[in-house]
This record gives sequence, structure tokens and C-alpha cells, in this order.
Amino acid sequence: MHVLILGGTTEARRLAELLAADARPGLRVTNSLAGRVAAPRLPPGEVRVGGFGGAEGLAAWLREHEVDALIDATHPFARTISFNAARAAATAHVPLLALRRPGWVPVAGDDWHEAESLEGAAELLPALGRRVFLTTGRMGLAAFAALDDLWFLVRSVDAPEPPHPPRMEVLLDRGPFTLDGERELLRRHRVDVVVTKDSGGAATAPKLAAAREAGLPVVVVRRPPVPEGVPVVAGPEQAADWIGERRGAHGFPAAD
Repeated sequence: MHVLILGGTTEARRLAELLAADARPGLRVTNSLAGRVAAPRLPPGEVRVGGFGGAEGLAAWLREHEVDALIDATHPFARTISFNAARAAATAHVPLLALRRPGWVPVAGDDWHEAESLEGAAELLPALGRRVFLTTGRMGLAAFAALDDLWFLVRSVDAPEPPHPPRMEVLLDRGPFTLDGERELLRRHRVDVVVTKDSGGAATAPKLAAAREAGLPVVVVRRPPVPEGVPVVAGPEQAADWIGERRGAHGFPAAD
């Protein structure tokens, strides 16, 4: 049985580790990374890097490599690849599962301002603060490029490229982050507003707690929906169970 994991997330790596630890024979796992990070953390198993050429290219790859199950474990905001995966799976008649970490939920003391997009977040900022901690990654900085009256601290894994805000300091770092570290970062840079995508998970959540403690507003960009009709699980263990069920259907030993 051949499983293709569209990965690049912590959950995708964990799923690959679970499958690699399975001693039962007859399982091949290929991990696909988009290639947007210069030095990604490679999961166990076969790894391919780069795009497929849209939904048609992915469908062709699924057929050519005889893929029996497709796992979309990409970032919750990787809208294009998720919809391409749904179209490709339907075209190639390959079962598809989406693995999505749960989104964040505000708690008492949070001052959240929701936006539908990065452009919507940029529109909210001038009324909320002047020194912005921008944690939405390096790919969408163009949405904030016109805000020349605001100062931005941009945190990303790799250095961003133009267009981006003219008044900007870049912090190259990779999670997980600690609450103490986030507190110090907000204090040292005199941040008065935080911008984040609703990525979910624990690795980057401490910034929300630090902002809550400091009484800072947080602009939260809502995540796009999973394509209609695609089943969703919240954890790698559930995804591994789903693959186990497919293995049983293919005549290989299923999970106990």
C-alpha cells in the first residue's frame, strides 16, 4: 500500500513517524514538501520536494506511482494545495483525508479582532496600534506593504522578499516558542498589537498568552475551510488509524 502525505507540518512529521514505527510489512510512505523553506525538518520515509503542477499534475502523479491513500496534512492556510488535492483525489479515485490541528479559541482576557484575510488584517491595524508583531509568515507581507506609518517586527523561518512593509525588522526563528520568550520579545520591542493566522497547535500559541497578559489586541486571520466532502481528523494518531483501515481493505494486516 502506497500512502502520499502532503506535509510540511508538525502533524505530518508525527504521522510519518507513526507509520515508520509500524513493523507490519507492505506499507510505503512518500512525504511531499512544497519546498518553500530552505532547510526543512525532514520526516522519515521517502521525501519529494516541489509542486506537482496543479490538480492535474497531482492526479497524474497519484496514478503513475500507484498511490492508495492521500493525506492532506499541509498548513491550515495552504488553501490552494488542499483544493488541488481534493480535485486530484476525485479524478484519480484515491481516498483522501485531511489532517488539521484544531484552531485556537479565545479565553477570558483576550482582545481578539477577527479578519477574513491578510488584507482585512491590514485594514484593522491603524486603529489598534503602531508597533506590530507580525507572525503570519513571509509569504503574505505584500498585504501590509502600504502601512508606512506602522513599524513591524516580522518573524519567519526564512528571510522575506519584497514587497513588504518599509519599516520592518526581521526575526528569523522557528517554533516551538516559550511563554517567557514571547513575554520578553513583546516587552523588548514595545509591541502594542499582534497579528497571527489561526494556525492552531501549541508550538506558536504562547504569543497569544503573552499578548493576553500584556493586554494587547490580537488580529486573528480566520483559516479557510477544508474542501467540501473531505473527511477531517484532528490528530496524527487518528490519521494513522484511518490508514490502518485502508490497509485492511487492501489485504494487509490492519491495526489491532
